[in-house]
Amino acid sequence: MKFSANKDDLLNGIKIVERATVVKGLQPVLANVLIETEGANQVKLTATDFDISIITLIDAHVEDEGKFTLPAKKLGEILSRLNDDLINLEFSDSAATITCKNSKFDIIGISANEFPRIEENISEDDCMEIETKPFAKAIRQVVSAAAGYETNNLLSGVVCEVNKNILEMAATDGNRLARVREVVQNKSADDEKPFEMLLSSRVLSELSKISLLTDSDSIKICKEKKKIVITIDKTKIVTNLMFGQFPKYNQLIPQSFPKEAVIDKYNLTSALERVAVMVSEKNSIVKFEFADNTLKLSGDSPEAGNSQDEIDIKYTGEPLAIAFNYKFILEFLKIAESEEVKVELNSPLSATVFAPVSDEDYIYLVMPVQLRG
Repeated sequence: MKFSANKDDLLNGIKIVERATVVKGLQPVLANVLIETEGANQVKLTATDFDISIITLIDAHVEDEGKFTLPAKKLGEILSRLNDDLINLEFSDSAATITCKNSKFDIIGISANEFPRIEENISEDDCMEIETKPFAKAIRQVVSAAAGYETNNLLSGVVCEVNKNILEMAATDGNRLARVREVVQNKSADDEKPFEMLLSSRVLSELSKISLLTDSDSIKICKEKKKIVITIDKTKIVTNLMFGQFPKYNQLIPQSFPKEAVIDKYNLTSALERVAVMVSEKNSIVKFEFADNTLKLSGDSPEAGNSQDEIDIKYTGEPLAIAFNYKFILEFLKIAESEEVKVELNSPLSATVFAPVSDEDYIYLVMPVQLRG
């Protein structure tokens, strides 16, 4: 096999598929990217860890057809250090030679015969196609609220539904819940049919990152039985759907809140970060005390000491002391696209909703922690 490709195209392709490799797996070939020619003008790159497979096409000038696998991380390191010029790759029995102007590398690989077969084509009877930007934005707003992927349960998933031109996405780990609704342009052939799926948070996180590396205006998603294929520009993500009864999350959101505070996002972020310096990493608890247009934050650690900070806010309700895992609040503040956020409160032990003032369709519900004493 022999071909040449633009450095940026090849490096960008490696960055996309490398997300599906396994560095320390039982099968060494899973740390590699499968490189195979597709006609005279394209090369296909594929990586998989069996949970997720990523495939992308890049433009290339193919002289000799073939396929081979190379270590994705090492290949990326080499390409990133080469000049912005044409990259030439020539493959022999067990290695590849990479040349660019005066630079030359010989890199050992593994036969393509050892790479798992990936079935990337499925029926298109159940598909949807929507805009990339609002879909990727919704992912970023909810994905952090899902349980860690390693738990391998339903709470590590994100539920997604597109009904006509409304996208709703939600995730919860049992301690917090993020839900977003977006108006989208639904380009599906049958936009009257709701499209629902439950996908792992990891898959959607990777999709969000990949969307930043492409110029596609739309994302196409097709599913059948257990499998789902997501296509964005020249890239495909192949994975399995999750199955089971996801919590009825909308029932967890209180219908009314007697108390509301409006806070400058940057002031709250800075104060939280200052107070957190003295907070025990075992519990990550910060106490919030709302009273007469002020918010007092405090934290303590038996080993280190305590901390306090106070900021001006808009709050005229009855005084209320409530405690949260401060890391949950900081994650919300980093995502919220608004200069001010509102905090809707009930009681010290009731679910509290954080939301951007400028975006009524995004809410971040956090369960408080019981205060000692």
